[in-house]
Amino acid sequence: MSLLIARQPLNVVIGRASGLLFMSDLEIRPWFPDMPVTPITTLLHAAYAPLAAMGFRYTATHQDDDMTFQRLSAGWSFLAYTGNTLAGTISPRRSNPASECPWYRRAGVFTFGQFGVSPEHQRHGIGRALLDHVEDLSLREGAVALALDTAEGAGHLIRWYQSLGYREVERVSWPDTNYRSVVLSKPLWSPARPGETAVGAG
Repeated sequence: MSLLIARQPLNVVIGRASGLLFMSDLEIRPWFPDMPVTPITTLLHAAYAPLAAMGFRYTATHQDDDMTFQRLSAGWSFLAYTGNTLAGTISPRRSNPASECPWYRRAGVFTFGQFGVSPEHQRHGIGRALLDHVEDLSLREGAVALALDTAEGAGHLIRWYQSLGYREVERVSWPDTNYRSVVLSKPLWSPARPGETAVGAG
């Protein structure tokens, strides 16, 4: 069953908890195929530029608009705006039985990628707001875990995800990157029903 998402934005208020700046005008809006793609590609290139400078060839460091559109269309996608300024993006999807990553093939394991916040809007809690939105959506859609992968050398990113409850479940090498990836997963519900084990738990 596919999810119908209205074009109405979600208003988000970010307070000063955890040292975040106050931002009351953040909106998370669903992406639709009739929306421009180039601004999203540009944002991703800027957001991933520090990782490219570290030598990591993430897809988002160099993808063109066609690839951006393809990845936006693979599941759902959401855009974060402050006022009328695009500030971030994230693209979750359901489990993929054809994935090269065994964890991603598991029923109930949703994943996300193409996740970035523009450099001038980082450290304001926008990434956390996008991720919270995707976790809530995934849970409503029946996911038991949410997973992602990132370069094993990007220790700062791994630590950030671990601080949010994600843990390493496996490692994988993708054919279009120049690094091995750490797969991180977070259980979205607990405890398991009688006789079952929650995916991503324990």
